[in-house]
Amino acid sequence: MLTEPAVRLNEMADRIGSSVQVEAGVLSIDLSAVIANYRFVQMKAPAARIGAVVKADAYGLGARTIAPALAGAGCRDFFVAHLAEALELVSGLPESARLYVLNGLAPGMEGLCAQAGIFPVLNTLEQARHWQRQAAEIGQKLPAVLQLDTGMSRLGLGVNDLETLLRQPGFLDWVDLRVVMSHLACADMPDAPANADQAKRFAEMAIRVPGAQRSLANSAAAMGMSDHAGDLVRSGLVLYGIDPLPGPTKGLRPAIALSARVIQIRTVPAGVGVGYDHDYVTPSPRRLATLSVGYADGWPRALGGKGAVWLNGVSLPLVGRVSMDTCTADVTEISAESIEPGDMVELIGQHQSVSDLATLLDTAPHAVLTGLGKRFERRFTGQAQ
Repeated sequence: MLTEPAVRLNEMADRIGSSVQVEAGVLSIDLSAVIANYRFVQMKAPAARIGAVVKADAYGLGARTIAPALAGAGCRDFFVAHLAEALELVSGLPESARLYVLNGLAPGMEGLCAQAGIFPVLNTLEQARHWQRQAAEIGQKLPAVLQLDTGMSRLGLGVNDLETLLRQPGFLDWVDLRVVMSHLACADMPDAPANADQAKRFAEMAIRVPGAQRSLANSAAAMGMSDHAGDLVRSGLVLYGIDPLPGPTKGLRPAIALSARVIQIRTVPAGVGVGYDHDYVTPSPRRLATLSVGYADGWPRALGGKGAVWLNGVSLPLVGRVSMDTCTADVTEISAESIEPGDMVELIGQHQSVSDLATLLDTAPHAVLTGLGKRFERRFTGQAQ
């Protein structure tokens, strides 16, 4: 039983709610922009059904809010990586929605998956046999997606395994292969010869599964190679207004903004070390702002000394090393009256996109998004319709 002080603390926490998370910062997601981008992909691939990749909690943005919003806009196909992710979403989606588990099922999870009406993606002969066995045990033909390895060497059946599977006694009697899919290794480089090679191999293999729909295109392929859209597009990054191709795509709407709070402002003379190991030493008197974001929040340590934040359209360089919970910005170039503790500075937004950060860090936009920590308050704006 809780003591009286503990009960009072719990009641206080309930009253405060998630607003305490503003101590770290705010991650804003514009649902109207997400829906507009979904419509944009539909326009790019009008003959295909447009699905949504919401794995990794919708790239760290909040799948339990984003997936239902997309369902309200007509999306009915949702892709996650693991069964647990699908189970978290199934009750919030309409009965007509289809949830696909891209990594397939761990042994022993087939019964739970079948009971929940979730579609496994069969990547190996073992996964296929286990799913067939589950169907036979319950006496019910079960739907699935079959992944083919056409050249990425990551997941899926090669040519020989496909032939083995199709000859497997009873497999097609018990397993309803709704979709065959593969993944392009170089979709973000539309002119890469590997794309044509994979598309040809996919067509040659998929023809062995008559009646199944085909899914080859992700966000990048839908934007740059719409002729490979097939029957079902797996759109992910593009939904959040992040261009999956090197150049900007006109028509996408930014859907994400990230801000952090100013904790403290100090004025220091020349020759003062800042942060761990005094990685930065002030060359002249400077005004410095300590911000409530660090690498524990997914604000990468590598940004120290080369990244920046923004306030009122002014770039404020990061100086010294990014710490676990804080970083430091040089605010000397703005007036003392224009910034004070409690103010919020832009980390991602109008002046600095996810793609900008990814380029600066020599990584992928996906890595930037999925790295954003839980201490940021997620705020959903816009109309989800």
